[in-house]
Amino acid sequence: MTHDCSFLADLALSGEVSFGDSVRESHAADFGAEERGEGVTPDAVVWPESTDDVATVLPAADERGVPVTPYAAGTSLEGNAVPAHRGISLDLSRMDAVLDVRPDDFQIDVEPGILGAQVDEAVASEGLFFPPLPSSGDISTVGGMIANDASGMKTVKYGEVADWVLALEVVLADGSVVETGSRAAKTSSGYNLTDLFVGSEGTLGVVTRATLELAGRPEQIRGARALFPSLDDAAEAVFDAVRSGADVATIELVDEDSARMANAYTGTDLPDVPMVFLEFHANHGVEREIEFCEGLFADHDCRRFETADEDAMDDLWRAREELAYAVQLWDPDLTALHPGDVTVPISDYPEMVRFVKSQAADRDLLVPCFGHAGDGNLHYSVLVDEDDDAEVERAHDLYEATVEKAIDLGGTATGEHGIGLGKREFLESEHGPETVEAMRRLKRAFDPRDTLNPGKMFPETAEGERVRLGESD
Repeated sequence: MTHDCSFLADLALSGEVSFGDSVRESHAADFGAEERGEGVTPDAVVWPESTDDVATVLPAADERGVPVTPYAAGTSLEGNAVPAHRGISLDLSRMDAVLDVRPDDFQIDVEPGILGAQVDEAVASEGLFFPPLPSSGDISTVGGMIANDASGMKTVKYGEVADWVLALEVVLADGSVVETGSRAAKTSSGYNLTDLFVGSEGTLGVVTRATLELAGRPEQIRGARALFPSLDDAAEAVFDAVRSGADVATIELVDEDSARMANAYTGTDLPDVPMVFLEFHANHGVEREIEFCEGLFADHDCRRFETADEDAMDDLWRAREELAYAVQLWDPDLTALHPGDVTVPISDYPEMVRFVKSQAADRDLLVPCFGHAGDGNLHYSVLVDEDDDAEVERAHDLYEATVEKAIDLGGTATGEHGIGLGKREFLESEHGPETVEAMRRLKRAFDPRDTLNPGKMFPETAEGERVRLGESD
């Protein structure tokens, strides 16, 4: 249903409000929804320019029962930023300032609309960087990363975004502004509300400022690429490296289908075989770590192990870095239905990889697999002809079986993309009905009218039932 958002014109905002068709349509989908031809057009778009703007819009919308969906770069993959119940798309991309840098404390304060790459640029002269940036860090915002608890290629060494968020400023649905955490390296004071808001996908509050922890840039950075005769050999080599304590910053797996697509897209001439991409960070002794890892890989029949220093790493890594585009453009007649990102305990990673490829073979589907293998994260895309109903049905079956397998192994339906619209049906399978009900209680406590990003996360919202979730006990 549409909502009367004319009240926005009467609010005292420093930011901008638009009711224009083209602007609203540009906020109807995120990257994943756009790829799948999905989207919901909001009734209005607001670009706040301050915390005061956000704290003015939210209570006005809350009082009138108008939904508000936070938005920024729109790079999410599970419909996280899609305004499922129309209402207001709250575009935070203009709140993109660096507020303070404290190099002696390894900290930076930023607004949510700043791009991840801009954080690194702001602190590069101090010899610092923000380690958990996702692969899309140059085009995605810090606010989005916090909302989804994103992670990236370096998670195996440095952890995920949640591990680097010290404090937040958050506006609640009623306009209250709360501050969580502190600038201290640790605290045991009260409830850990910082971690509660991280990964909540904008359903509990809108982040307007974040204090991030930084790390010193390592003096030695080396890249490596290893080629294997089989995907099983490659996956087992990854597990062995992590189990044996190899000090790697990145371990990325690419299967033969992905390698073929990357070669076609980039014009490289690598063999179409499974590959593992690695990055090593150290202040001294990096060559010893490389030799140790190369020895482990040799035990798994590694056919080629090549290294490069930081200046030459772009060429070495190009196939992996451009893989998302390579898969997308592989065949104009095929569409990637599901952006899978299951994550399992590292000991089960080889089994997870084998399962996906066997399911693909059984269903006669093209399913390129790749991912942040060092932390048990497997990305996969199910490519189908959308005009072939039988093939689409097989693709949905494969996707569901893969997620259920990951959960059965003690893993998760989503390692970094979030629940959003796409994975709501798996929330109870992973956590159990009692735990999901506890999540609902938190949602009701923070947002009793279900104003903030309704339609996301909870299974029943797949049916569009906004009022039911928002009812108070």
